[in-house]
Amino acid sequence: MGYKKHRLVGEKVSLMLVFLLGMLSAHGQKEPQYTQYMYNIGGFNPAYVGTTETPELTTMYRAQWLDIPGAPRTIRLGANIPLSNEKMGIGVNVINDALGPLSNTFLDVAFSYQINLSDETKLSFGMDAGGSLLNVDFSKGTFENPGEPVAAMEPINNFYATIGAGLFLYQENWYVGVSIPNFLTDDIYNQEVAAVVEDKIHYNVIGGYVFDLSENTKLKPAFLLNYVVGAPVNVNVSANMLFNDRFTLGAAYSIENAVSALAGFQITDPIFFGVSYDYNTNGLGQYNNGTPEFVLKYFIGRSGGSKNINTKNIKGKPKQIDTPRFF
Repeated sequence: MGYKKHRLVGEKVSLMLVFLLGMLSAHGQKEPQYTQYMYNIGGFNPAYVGTTETPELTTMYRAQWLDIPGAPRTIRLGANIPLSNEKMGIGVNVINDALGPLSNTFLDVAFSYQINLSDETKLSFGMDAGGSLLNVDFSKGTFENPGEPVAAMEPINNFYATIGAGLFLYQENWYVGVSIPNFLTDDIYNQEVAAVVEDKIHYNVIGGYVFDLSENTKLKPAFLLNYVVGAPVNVNVSANMLFNDRFTLGAAYSIENAVSALAGFQITDPIFFGVSYDYNTNGLGQYNNGTPEFVLKYFIGRSGGSKNINTKNIKGKPKQIDTPRFF
């Protein structure tokens, strides 16, 4: 379920039912909005899960639009696990996405397989499968919807299956990917649920390039495009600087939506912490105090210095990673 930002209609700060349901009908199936998408690729592209240098665990929390009651809150737990044959990988995602009276909890398992296109280039194919528990409780919150007793409506609880796929093409210093989080968009909901959430296919396109500015400084511009059938393309661009393989500083811009500041720190060799803060550039900015987002990553096997990470190159010969890959 990917959130598209809209202008707040009316002068009240509280979320009205019309506003909530209008947003829900415009959102797609699976994709919460992330500012730090560059640290979360496995969350929306299953082809990524087997491409990491070591197994990694990720947890994220996003509190969107502070000071607006019922605004989106997203929690994600994920794992990307390359297998020992270096061609396959598995991943797990658990996401809880809440908006007003609606809560969506997703669980999926991903599998990827990659091939060598050249000595330097790999192409990974991925699929994921799982399901989502949709809960809508109209007794939560205070809504204005003249003509209909909203609080008296029966709660909605429904489970539905999800199947997605993706491609991820990369070298050591660049990557591009495309994914569809869920193909099962027809006949999922009964009429009651469909009146609350209209499901549409999402398309994601992601890319980035790492420039070595000096021995200790790297620059990575990146982008993420979200497209929902029948809606405008959502464009996110970012640039992050990596210093001494420890500190990251960056900025991001979501076109006609928000500007963001990002920072990260490799606390220890296996632990990375990142934070971002969004400020809305659209009409919604005057009604909220921004959007903080936090990410914590744990790299299993990365300890005692990054030079101790052992892997193999594309030809299968042992090598050591002098510095961790910047994506």
